[in-house]
Amino acid sequence: MIQVRGITKYYGNFLALKGISFSVKKGEILGFLGPNAAGKTTTLRVISGFFPPNEGEIKIGGLDIFENAREIKKRIGYLPENPPIYPEMRVKDYLNFVAEIKGVPRKERKQKVDMAIEATGLTSVSHRILSHVSRGYKQRTGLAASLVNDPEVLLLDEPTSGLDPKQIIEIRELIKSWRGKRTIILSSHILPEVEATSDRVVIIDQGEIKAEGTPETLSHKISQGLKYFLKLKNFSPSQSEIIKKIRGVKKVKVSLTDSLTILEIEAEADKDIREEIFHRIVEGKGIILEFRPIEITLEDIFLRLTTRE
Repeated sequence: MIQVRGITKYYGNFLALKGISFSVKKGEILGFLGPNAAGKTTTLRVISGFFPPNEGEIKIGGLDIFENAREIKKRIGYLPENPPIYPEMRVKDYLNFVAEIKGVPRKERKQKVDMAIEATGLTSVSHRILSHVSRGYKQRTGLAASLVNDPEVLLLDEPTSGLDPKQIIEIRELIKSWRGKRTIILSSHILPEVEATSDRVVIIDQGEIKAEGTPETLSHKISQGLKYFLKLKNFSPSQSEIIKKIRGVKKVKVSLTDSLTILEIEAEADKDIREEIFHRIVEGKGIILEFRPIEITLEDIFLRLTTRE
């Protein structure tokens, strides 16, 4: 649905995007993850047509966004990190105004605005002046504005910014309810946000794509193998030498806690060594209290790819 190819963007002499490429399937929720100033907002602004890239190509539904700008903008809903609301307007009046400038036909406008208000939980404040509502409701109004044209594609830049925990859960559930119905890029630097909503993740840092895939596939790429955690009784640290000799074992980390021996074993990706580990420990009169794989989390992946020395 969305194809981004070789996008480069300069701000003066500063290179903000360095030839990035990625794609989003129809109906997919893509988590666009990166630290602050990584290039997330710039990418969404370019995809939305807010400003052009210096190089590269973007297509939405097979259409080039610059050759078919008017048609593409009808298909897109864009929520900036700081929604451009008019504080002197009432919530519903503002959404009607946005619907009008987005070209929503007059006969459909009331239905589309009411749908956006209900979907984002704005019913109780729909007639209040925007300067008199909370930061959370201003954010919801921005989200509603991105929905009034019933878009196929949603570009959401930090969509839960300023919301309280209850509102965050509600917005996350709303975004997840669009899976398969809308194609969504959700930009965030908040790991739980991405984990809770996204089908797939793109990690960007310093204007470059560092990794792309599901958390599971990224974990496999980053670890380049399997890891296991063992908690053992009656097994001395010196006995770990028998584990190191198992074919397929890459590394063994040994520690002691409460008279128990803790092993963290890293193995080659294509070797299942669990049975042999079990036999070696039993042969050494050790007692296995715990034996489990070590999961590499999205947080681990994010930190490895974006932490600079």
